[in-house]
Amino acid sequence: MRHTSCLLLAGLSAIALTACQKNKDADTSSTPDRTVFFDKSGMDTTVRPGNDFFTYANGDWMKNTKIPDDQTGWGSFNTLYDENLKKTKVILEKAAAADAKAGSVEQKVGDFYASGMDTARIESLGYEPLKPELARIAALTDYKSAINYLAASKSDPGGRLIGFAVGSDDRQSSINRINFMQAGLSLPEKDYYTKTDSATVAVRKAFVTYIAKLFTLTGVDPTSAKTKADGILAFETMLARSHKAPADLRDPVANYHKLAVADLTRQQPSLDWRNLLNTMGLSKIDSVLMAQPEYYQALSRSLPATSMDELKDYLTFTLIDGNAGLLSKPFREASFNFKGKTLYGQLKEPERWKRVADAVDGYLGDALGQLWVKQYFPPEAKERMLTLVDNLQKVYRERIDKLDWMAPETKKVALVKLDKFLKKIGYPDKWKEYGDVNVKRDDYFGNVQQARAHHTKEDFDKVNQPVDRADWLMTAPTVNAYANPSNNEVVFPAGILQFPFFDKDADDAINYGAIGMVIGHEMTHLFDDQGRQYDENGNLRDWWTKQDAQRFTTKTQAVVKQYDGYSILNNMHVNGRLTLGENLADLGGITLAYQAFKLTKQGQSNEKIDGFTPDQRFFLGFAQVWRVKVRDESERVRITTDPHSPAKFRVNGPLANFEPFYKAFNVQPGDKLYKPEVDQAKVW
Repeated sequence: MRHTSCLLLAGLSAIALTACQKNKDADTSSTPDRTVFFDKSGMDTTVRPGNDFFTYANGDWMKNTKIPDDQTGWGSFNTLYDENLKKTKVILEKAAAADAKAGSVEQKVGDFYASGMDTARIESLGYEPLKPELARIAALTDYKSAINYLAASKSDPGGRLIGFAVGSDDRQSSINRINFMQAGLSLPEKDYYTKTDSATVAVRKAFVTYIAKLFTLTGVDPTSAKTKADGILAFETMLARSHKAPADLRDPVANYHKLAVADLTRQQPSLDWRNLLNTMGLSKIDSVLMAQPEYYQALSRSLPATSMDELKDYLTFTLIDGNAGLLSKPFREASFNFKGKTLYGQLKEPERWKRVADAVDGYLGDALGQLWVKQYFPPEAKERMLTLVDNLQKVYRERIDKLDWMAPETKKVALVKLDKFLKKIGYPDKWKEYGDVNVKRDDYFGNVQQARAHHTKEDFDKVNQPVDRADWLMTAPTVNAYANPSNNEVVFPAGILQFPFFDKDADDAINYGAIGMVIGHEMTHLFDDQGRQYDENGNLRDWWTKQDAQRFTTKTQAVVKQYDGYSILNNMHVNGRLTLGENLADLGGITLAYQAFKLTKQGQSNEKIDGFTPDQRFFLGFAQVWRVKVRDESERVRITTDPHSPAKFRVNGPLANFEPFYKAFNVQPGDKLYKPEVDQAKVW
């Protein structure tokens, strides 16, 4: 369910927010019309392209760029986000200052933003907004009452202990199901609870300090707070033992289990699934999906063995932790010191308005999106993008037709799937409504809880109902893109459809190397190691011949081996299994984009710009899109949790397998990126 593959890591700070184009109402004084589309000054031409193309294209920029203190990294995506967020601020401030009609999109967006910017009121409240929930937790008498408490929540059903998502059933993609997934952890993934290297031990120590700090901020004495923190770490460590590793979560077959509610209750009696679902308001369903049953089996065993004091401590901590950003400064600082500084290396928080703007996009995304698209995304931009997608679709068809390793019967289904995929560009045809979210200008905490409850109801209303294929999983202003094989679709929000990915005035080499590669990347996800397992209707079924499936697996193992050999930060290796889908998409993306580029007038010429041939500009444009510096702390988290390879290998990795790159930059035997053509990984 929802095996979506994104261009970027979702949630990486300062990347997945809003993006805009010029508008007469926005402050464009600092962004004059662009005339340069490739940054020659960022290159390091002392490096041979065939040895390290990423550094050749970006080396001087990498040497001279300082990561801003409020960022975990800095690069093309971040600058795009930062420039455009300033323009998004125009929308929010204008809406907040307007005397908008009650219940209108402008009123909801404006008052939500204003409530988040009312720091005087937020500071005066301290943690007062949490006290009713804290009292409910304190009154719990046994683990069954704790499960009922979590299930009954409208704004956060299940809390951190019971994880779920609502989306299409992988094996019956026309119907939405609720899918329960492993949960319960506060650290990035299971190995953070057991690894003994100094960096991970330091993270665990900081985690305990953070938990204790939250308790002391609510009046608990320091000694008791430390005891509670140690207990919570032990509880989460126990849960972590049942978790699958990130790479194992990528197998859609191994993570699909459709189970009857009656059977679940017998298998996991402590959870009493019938009662749990009834309390959540899902009394009419008799079966659910469960991605990782091992976690819920462990949870069912552990709850009766956990003291009620320890369980209440865990619920108290996760409640405060999950809402710390909505509370007064001491709570926000404690949260940032652990999550921002310790885990990701940020030196200071982003400005308040940026964090609140992010919240508006997260909670009222389609309301903001309506205003944003109206102001910053003209219809012709959508049409230009559709033309590019159509061009790459034609190229992909040609490539599948000519594959020498795929049998005709498998090709036939592959081509039907390719022809049938949905293309979502810019923004949805129908905006979601927020009629049940009564936004108040003086209640930021309450506004967030109402929005959360709205999204819960929106999800629960879908359960066991037909899938709306027009639904979007990202908001229009998002700087990202995704493929969703269970809906056989590729989606490009308006936020990413601008420089450095796309500019109407840039030459084709730059546009195809950038946005063309992004399009090809997402299209390839529908045929990567996960996506290929879904048919033209988005159903998880085996439509390949046995021989073709084996040939595909053999080809992809070469990619796994290649990326396993890459390392960062004192020999921390890339996980080739975890990153396989993204690496295949990067390889497919550059392949499709280049072939489509060669169909353009510039692609068929030899006219140089800035001293570079069209082919050279194509590869340089591609490389500069991925230039980014990331803090070491953030890299450590990402190397173990992120299905995307580090940026350097997203450039050098695909190009080492791409003969046109060799020709463009005269890559020769002896160069570090050189591989004989017979050894180059080629899939699609």
